[in-house]
Amino acid sequence: MFLSVLIAQHQAVKYEIFPLSPLSRHRLSIVKRKVLVLDLDETLIHSHHDGITRPTVKPGTPPDFVLKVTIDRHPVRFFVHKRPHVDFFLDIVSQWYELVVFTASMEIYGAAVADKLDARRHILRRRYYRQHCTPELGSYTKDLSAISPDLSSIFILDNSPGAYRGFPDNAIPIKSWFSDPSDTALLALLPVLDALRFTQDVRSVLSRNLHMHRLW
Repeated sequence: MFLSVLIAQHQAVKYEIFPLSPLSRHRLSIVKRKVLVLDLDETLIHSHHDGITRPTVKPGTPPDFVLKVTIDRHPVRFFVHKRPHVDFFLDIVSQWYELVVFTASMEIYGAAVADKLDARRHILRRRYYRQHCTPELGSYTKDLSAISPDLSSIFILDNSPGAYRGFPDNAIPIKSWFSDPSDTALLALLPVLDALRFTQDVRSVLSRNLHMHRLW
């Protein structure tokens, strides 16, 4: 499948997707279907909640959805903004990979966000939350081997290098997103994700990308 992306700011985005050639179909048939692990906050979405003193989103910007959850017996509203093009991104990559959500957020919040992004498409069925992370150096790390012992066929998309510090060869960094409506980072990843599914070992490609972790 060849993906051509034409981006025009403040206009509809045009996509042209063509069928795989017979050779590409054959190459894809002889490699294992891979797992793409997705972070949530500042990767696919950004949220803020009641009482926050310095909102990261311009006042008056409407959220894509509002979540009402109870944390420690206190009701909390989260105002959630979806990263531009996230719905299309999930539609496409769910055809290429098994998708897994892995967030350092509490389950009561992370599960609700994942439900909204899934939108009953059943593409975000496997989920991992804060209790599945490892506290380390003041943050949370994510153990990809707990999701799949085959590290040749799993990788993570995450804005926080600390989250995958134990698996730098299995990670694609992405710049943190808060509110920029012209952001196209998810679209920009589609060509490499299209190609990566044909590899025998994702590390053979992603290990060459280590300089990008420092940039973000």
